[in-house]
Amino acid sequence: MDGSRHVSVAAGASGATGVDPDVAVGIDPVAAGPAPGAAWEVTVRWLGHASVVLDLPVPDERTSGTRRVRVLTDPLLRRHAGLLRRRGGAPRSEDWGDADAVLVSHLHHDHAELGSLELVPDVPVVTAPSNAHWLRHHGVRAVGVAEGAWWQVPGAPVWVRPVTAVHGHRPMPHRPNAAVGFLVVAPSARVWFAGDTAPFAQMAELTELAGGPIDLALVPAGGWGPRLSGGHMDPVQAAHAVEVVGASTAVPVHWGTLHAPVSRHLPPGWMDAAGPAFAAAVARGSGRCAVHVLAPGEQVRLPVA
Repeated sequence: MDGSRHVSVAAGASGATGVDPDVAVGIDPVAAGPAPGAAWEVTVRWLGHASVVLDLPVPDERTSGTRRVRVLTDPLLRRHAGLLRRRGGAPRSEDWGDADAVLVSHLHHDHAELGSLELVPDVPVVTAPSNAHWLRHHGVRAVGVAEGAWWQVPGAPVWVRPVTAVHGHRPMPHRPNAAVGFLVVAPSARVWFAGDTAPFAQMAELTELAGGPIDLALVPAGGWGPRLSGGHMDPVQAAHAVEVVGASTAVPVHWGTLHAPVSRHLPPGWMDAAGPAFAAAVARGSGRCAVHVLAPGEQVRLPVA
C-alpha cells in the first residue's frame, strides 16, 4: 500500500478503519533488537516540542558496513502550530530531511500539523488506524497500525509498534482522538517514544513488548503552558516513568518550545523549567538512567552496547 514495501502477515483489512493490510504481527523483537555485545552509536536530535530525529545505524548488506535509517516523530517543522507560537525559528530542513519513516502519536495540532506533514510527502506516516484514515483524506501518506502489531520501515531492519498512551482529556470534534506511543526496535537500539500521555500501569510491560531493555526513552516532561491539563506528565511523573520502564537513557521532550500568544513570560521562566526539573528528578531516583537535556535543534550521539 502507498508504494511502501511491507511484510506479508495480515493484521486487518484496509478501508474505513485505516488499518494497513500488510502489517506484521509475528516478529521476534528479541531477535530484531541489538545483539548482546554489539556496539552502536545512535544520534538523537530534538527539533523542539515532540519532534525528534532518530538516526539509527543498521547493517548495510550491500557494503558489509552500516547505513543510517532516519525516524522522525510528531513533526512540527514550521514555526507555529495553529494559535501556538514557537519560541525561536523553525527547524532547519537539513536537520530533518531524508526521513525513512514518520511517527505521529495523535492528531492534536501541535503533533500532527498538516503543513509540516506536507513537507515530507513521500515518507510513510505511521499512526493509529482511525488517525491514518483521516490523514489519508487530507493528502498524507499514512499507514494505520493497530496497537500490538509491528510495521517495518521499508527496506530496513527497523520495526515500529504502537503502544498505549493515555491522552483523552482534550477531545477534538473535527479529528479522530486516538493516541499512541511507539516502540522502535532496530539492530542498534530499542527506543520508546511516549507521545503525549499520563502515567499508566502498562509502562512496566514495555521492556517485554520491546524484546529487551529500553535503550532510549523520549518522554514528555511538560507542555505549552505553565499548567498541564490531563493526559500529560510533569517532570516528576516523567522521571518516574523512565524508572518504571528501566530506560538506560532519556531525553525530555514536549517542553520549552511552544506557548500561547500571551503566556511566554507568565510566569517568568516557566518555559525553561521542565527539562532541568526532569533531570533533577531522575537524579534523585536510582541513578540508572542517563539524561540528556537538549536545546531545540541540538543533537547528542549515544553509544549503545
